[in-house]
Amino acid sequence: MTTVLPNFSTQLSEQTKSGQVTESILSALSPNQQLMPLTAKIDAQDHLEMGGCDVVELVKRYGSPLYILDEVSLRTACQQYRDAFREYYQGSSQVLYASKAWNCLAICAIATSEGLGIDVVSAGEMYTALKAGVNPQLLYLHGNNKSVDELSYALVSGCTVVVDNWLELQTLDRLAKEQQLQPRVMLRITPGIECHTHEYIQTGHLDSKFGFDPNEVEAVLAFVSKSSLNCIGIHAHIGSQIFELQPHQDIGQVMIGWFKIASEKYGIELAELNIGGGLGIRYIESDDPPSIAEWVKVVSAGVTTACEKAGIPLPKLLSEPGRSLVGAACITAYTVGSSKTVPDIRTYITVDGGMSDNPRPITYQSKYRAVIANNMSGALEQTVTVAGKHCESGDILIKDIRLPKTEAGDVLVVLGTGAYNYSMASNYNRLPKPAAILVADGSASLIVQRETCEDLIRQDCLPDRLRL
Repeated sequence: MTTVLPNFSTQLSEQTKSGQVTESILSALSPNQQLMPLTAKIDAQDHLEMGGCDVVELVKRYGSPLYILDEVSLRTACQQYRDAFREYYQGSSQVLYASKAWNCLAICAIATSEGLGIDVVSAGEMYTALKAGVNPQLLYLHGNNKSVDELSYALVSGCTVVVDNWLELQTLDRLAKEQQLQPRVMLRITPGIECHTHEYIQTGHLDSKFGFDPNEVEAVLAFVSKSSLNCIGIHAHIGSQIFELQPHQDIGQVMIGWFKIASEKYGIELAELNIGGGLGIRYIESDDPPSIAEWVKVVSAGVTTACEKAGIPLPKLLSEPGRSLVGAACITAYTVGSSKTVPDIRTYITVDGGMSDNPRPITYQSKYRAVIANNMSGALEQTVTVAGKHCESGDILIKDIRLPKTEAGDVLVVLGTGAYNYSMASNYNRLPKPAAILVADGSASLIVQRETCEDLIRQDCLPDRLRL
């Protein structure tokens, strides 16, 4: 009998046991609140199944480490954001996928097919999105130190540029005049809102490398009013992996005031407000993020109330979820290797990946949950630390986790690895980057090929005088 993992809701568990799982039941769950992708099940062999595919068999076919992305979970999250804004916000809206979370052709194509635009932060991300078929009118370029080439590429492509600083503003104005264009721009403003998240991912407080400080905004508006730029709106972002709702309600009140000043003092009619993203996901059992719908409802109410108080019409409301779209939709499957027990201290088990395919634990001290894909119902009888294979003492994926008794060759799966895992992956120790596959309806499709050793030296150059 197929059963659902215990982190799922009771309703879904009961429906699944009776063989009545429906698309409507899955779509009612907010993916960011689940430990497992929405289609995760335990099959008759006690193996983890995802997208109708046996994860153990996927590892045999594609190798490990292996990123496995559940298409249903990703599409459901896209749909929930899109539909919630239509329900809770009376003005127009546009959801953008913050593709720095994981930028590749397939994910950009899926997001676009669900009506989302794409938020990019480099020429490479922009190029990928355009190659995936994204309409440049739905591309927004961010970054605190965009190069002249990146700005030129955005202008020629027809993307909107989110301006971050004075140098960029002046450079854009010069490029626009040289190219005889009037590019669409937004101004990134630091709102001065703090939230309880990791120090490195707080971007909304005043001491931040991102955006114009509030005391600069009027000077910026004065410059824009005399420039060749078409300023369509303002942007703010207060951080990521946020579980609090109040800061996202406050951001509308902080930002809407600039709309009135821009219009009345500088003749600039702003039409768009981008409130960023930042909604967190459930990495471990104790995490309790709000649902996508709850987040959208609060954001929409905050902006609506601020507009009513200011006496201005509702702007087009943009948001930029990244992690909460793709984070919980993906798992990473590893093969267990050696083990080591330090008496009275710790037992280590090693896997065939680590910090090169998931740098978040060593960078942010991030915590993850894991399961043994070939022994899903086994008793949790040992406490182990999951170590990576890199030549680095800090290459620890999960410290002190309860797992079934493991052996070399078992398939260990780390959950919630869709965001900032592949995108931050490296070739440390010259390990090739893993493959990524997309699963749906019992079939798997390769979306990122596994790198080879030949790929690792593709850009190397060996001067003739060094050849042996």
